[in-house]
Amino acid sequence: MSNRWTQDQLTLTLALYFQIPFGQMHSRTPKVIELAETIDRTPSAVAFKLGNFASFDPDHKARGVSGLPNTSAADREIWDRFYGNWNGLDMAVQNIKFPTVEPGADRATPDTSFRQTETTVQTKARLGQSLFRQVVLASYHTRCCITGIEEPRLLRASHIVPWSTEAEHRLDPCNGLCLSALHDAAFDSGLITITADHLVTIAEPLRHSMSADVFISTFARYENHPIELPERFAPTSAFLDYHRDHVFIG
Repeated sequence: MSNRWTQDQLTLTLALYFQIPFGQMHSRTPKVIELAETIDRTPSAVAFKLGNFASFDPDHKARGVSGLPNTSAADREIWDRFYGNWNGLDMAVQNIKFPTVEPGADRATPDTSFRQTETTVQTKARLGQSLFRQVVLASYHTRCCITGIEEPRLLRASHIVPWSTEAEHRLDPCNGLCLSALHDAAFDSGLITITADHLVTIAEPLRHSMSADVFISTFARYENHPIELPERFAPTSAFLDYHRDHVFIG
């Protein structure tokens, strides 16, 4: 195949970039290996591209870490097109087509696209279908920002401004918090909120809705404690203000 990266390959790699923590952007990470197999690149090549994207990332630069040098114009173009354009990135991933390659077909032809396999389809679905969840969980290192719970099956990517309110913010990871299923339900119902200083606040009705022991163990112990802020995509102040003003029941 051609050494030139296609737009589709770069788009899928950028989607992956946002879905793994900075410390996992290397060739041994299972998700990197899986994507490499999907797009007919080596894990090292995918890891190198992830490093290129890190060169553009303001969150990465704010940590005092520079990405790899010698990025390409194509890398920059993809970054500029989709950074902050979460709806556009999700749509682009979902619209990528993987033409079927018949057995015995010439695989050496330049611009031959990706292999159509069950793994390919599943990988693309994961990269786009749950983009918001994966980006939010990766930013919080798959840990509830209130309780520290680390079991992915018990975690939710909670919308700060509700999904039904503003469509343009539905996939914005700065509109997300990683919460346990219990605290996600409480946050979504307005029974808890987060202050401008990132402290947990509890609504009065919640105090009287369960026994004292249960309330203390599940909510009171976290009251006025700071949430664990993410590695990147910190919750936007305006979104937190909206939740306190329009969702929290006080």
